[in-house]
Amino acid sequence: MKKKVLIITYYWPPAGGPGVQRWLKFVKYLGEFGVEPVVYAPENPHYPVTDKSFEKEIPHDITVLKRPVFEPYAIASVLSGKKTKEISSGLIREKKQSPVEKILLWIRGNLFIPDARKFWVKPSVRYLSGYLRKENIDTVITTGPPHSVHLIGMGLKKKRGVRWIADFRDPWTSISYHEKLKLSGSSRRKHQELEQEVLNRADRLLVTSFTTADEFREKTGTPIEVITNGYDLTFTENVEPDKTFTIAHIGSLLTERNPLILWEALAELTAEHKDFADNLVLKFTGTVSNEILNTLEEYGLSKYLVLPGYVSHEEALKLQRSARILLLIEMNREETRGIIPGKLFEYMVAKRPVIAIGPEGWDVARIITETGAGTTFTYAEKGALKDKLFQSYERFLWNKLKVSPSGVQKYSRRALANKLANLILENMPVKENGERGS
Repeated sequence: MKKKVLIITYYWPPAGGPGVQRWLKFVKYLGEFGVEPVVYAPENPHYPVTDKSFEKEIPHDITVLKRPVFEPYAIASVLSGKKTKEISSGLIREKKQSPVEKILLWIRGNLFIPDARKFWVKPSVRYLSGYLRKENIDTVITTGPPHSVHLIGMGLKKKRGVRWIADFRDPWTSISYHEKLKLSGSSRRKHQELEQEVLNRADRLLVTSFTTADEFREKTGTPIEVITNGYDLTFTENVEPDKTFTIAHIGSLLTERNPLILWEALAELTAEHKDFADNLVLKFTGTVSNEILNTLEEYGLSKYLVLPGYVSHEEALKLQRSARILLLIEMNREETRGIIPGKLFEYMVAKRPVIAIGPEGWDVARIITETGAGTTFTYAEKGALKDKLFQSYERFLWNKLKVSPSGVQKYSRRALANKLANLILENMPVKENGERGS
């Protein structure tokens, strides 16, 4: 008999983007390993992007519970619909903020703690308490952000004494955009107190990176397990590579993910080598901030730019396989060292060389080096990056621009779901009073 477990998530199909994929894929495979997932998600959510193609991946035999959520984004959109959508997507500018942006950020950071989905917490705890009792479910998993979802888990822990696993797809107070929310001193302390309480009361913590695990171990004695994001093997279509030297980026390019060393290197190469310029294509799929578009214009690179916009996940997988180089960019900040984008694992199985640019000590560098999927550069390595780009171009001309990463099987969604199922099924002590774990 399979063990039932309740999974509480804000992002669920038809949500698009990376936030939905982690638990959609876990749910897809957990049944193979003795776990029966029951999903709880909002009935009327405010998703910045949607992708209906994910709906076909929901297993037909699982229970999905949905309850209404009140979100203030509809009210905020009266001030500025575009800015509201950008803020809810994480597109926060540091410079040249309009008065409307400043007001929205202050409201978001100080009135909606931990986030704008806080109003879903109390009604969800009331509803789920009865459901857990009726179905005799004793294990709950919450996944954030939004971190208000963890407060639902904490409420059920207090009320029902369930075994609670808190999954952090991203950090909480140390994430890069946290300091942009114009927090007052009391609001900052409230965020920190809520984070600490969640870390201490949960019976186990899941994180997606090694750096986040180290950060949380400094804050709590609760057991922590690293389960990264991964890739799925469902895509089997044969895709021919582009005839051009296409450098592709899949996903949002935020303002702070603006690698000047890359644009400088490409501008120099296009000026120095006419054939390089003739073959170059920059294909950026998803949201690209105006600041990055302006920078590309300044460096004379706009003429090489192709912007497909947001595409379905299936189309994104095709674009990964048709590109000649896959680009991975992270902000040059210490707090982003623990960000491992989910697309990294899809990049690896696309078997196209990855060029990654990020902070010193980035967890991504560890995985890319381990698997041989590509090359990682810091923001201080423009010369080495330029050399690598031209070497890659020469290999492209010789039809030898390929990689064959090794050891990637452990990052498959099925293998990761197996690891998760083992944690769910193990006989681990359950905290009675939410004190600091040991």
